[in-house]
Amino acid sequence: MRRITYFGETDKGLVRSNNEDIFLIKPELDFCLVADGMGGAAAGEVASAIFAESALKIFSNLKQRSNEDLNLLVQETFQTANSEILRDIKQNPNHSGMGCTAELLAFHDKGFVAGHMGDSRIYRFRNGALIQLTKDHSFVQKQLDQGLITAAEARTHPRRNMILRAVGIDKHPALDILKGELQPGDLFLLCSDGLSDMAEDTLIKNCLAGPETIIKKVISLIDLAKTAGGRDNITVVLAGVT
Repeated sequence: MRRITYFGETDKGLVRSNNEDIFLIKPELDFCLVADGMGGAAAGEVASAIFAESALKIFSNLKQRSNEDLNLLVQETFQTANSEILRDIKQNPNHSGMGCTAELLAFHDKGFVAGHMGDSRIYRFRNGALIQLTKDHSFVQKQLDQGLITAAEARTHPRRNMILRAVGIDKHPALDILKGELQPGDLFLLCSDGLSDMAEDTLIKNCLAGPETIIKKVISLIDLAKTAGGRDNITVVLAGVT
């Protein structure tokens, strides 16, 4: 019988005056999430909170945990949060422009289902190898896919924070759904771009490969981002399979 161990932390970083990120871990419901609010003065933290509240409400009604059940719940979470954010904007015009990127990871007995929208990320560390499971919905990623820029250029591109998809921006945004099987020792990382923009994958992999507990690994990852400048809010969640 597989067991999932979770830990998460968020930090406003060294530059921002507030934190628009949020994370939620619900071991009893076997899911976790990270949301990164966007909009600044337009209340990005409200958007990310709406996403977390939507997930909690929908997963609290979970009766069964098959692959198909989780697939539907993940989709419903993103759809509901998207509608709720748009409704909030209609009621509060000063919130116009807010939204959030979001990662939602849910487990069943044999595997996982994840939802992804934006440039926050989900990684999996398995047998010494770190794989980015998600692909950024960003202008820079599109440029990379078209071969117009290199990976090194992407890290310092002036438009690297331009997002092409997010929760609460369009009425019917496209959602990436990821599915896979679990192996003992798998370690899943959910993070906002406050980590991935600051720390290269090699540094992240080295941290995850160490013998420390997941609590210490989360703290070390946040420290990595802050040591590199901490220009954005930093949120990290780890989910380990045993």
